[in-house]
Amino acid sequence: MTLVLGLTGGIATGKSTADNFFKKHHIPIVDSDKIAHHIYDPGKQGYNEVVTEFSSAILDSDKKINRKRLGEIVFHNPQKMQRLDEITHPLIYQEVVNKLNKYREQAEKIVVFDAPLLYETGGQRLCDFVLVISLPESLQLKRLMERNNLTESQAQARIDSQMPLAKKIAKADFVVDNTGTIDELEEKLKEILLKVEAEG
Repeated sequence: MTLVLGLTGGIATGKSTADNFFKKHHIPIVDSDKIAHHIYDPGKQGYNEVVTEFSSAILDSDKKINRKRLGEIVFHNPQKMQRLDEITHPLIYQEVVNKLNKYREQAEKIVVFDAPLLYETGGQRLCDFVLVISLPESLQLKRLMERNNLTESQAQARIDSQMPLAKKIAKADFVVDNTGTIDELEEKLKEILLKVEAEG
């Protein structure tokens, strides 16, 4: 049986660092962000529907979707964010299901499903367990501003567009605080991996 470990948290809380840990342990990862990037590829259904909805103003000179420009539109407008979600989430969800089924056919013991919006999109239904990577919001804001070169208001808008971290923590099977070093995070993840493996 293949166990699916959902990995979520807030933006800039350290999911990518957790992904690197799982990769080192040869655990396959289904990354919803990477899938989301691909549905924006020119010619794809997602690309066509998003451009139709938000106009060619979101395109670069090479006709690719400028995600930062699109973000500036939706992160400050809940209705537009909802419309973008209505277009993209079903496409992402189906591709996630396809990838998980592929790993089940390969009889993988554990697969990590990395989804920043796991609970917002109902993705937890695909998981046996959910792990949340958490940070105090002040530190999350600081890391996001530094990582993405954003102003405080831009970073705050991105944080506010997601479900509050406290709600995700309340729903999760496992919670890891990521205020320490990478080594400390990896030690905590090792313990969780052992618990999940024991269920297999």
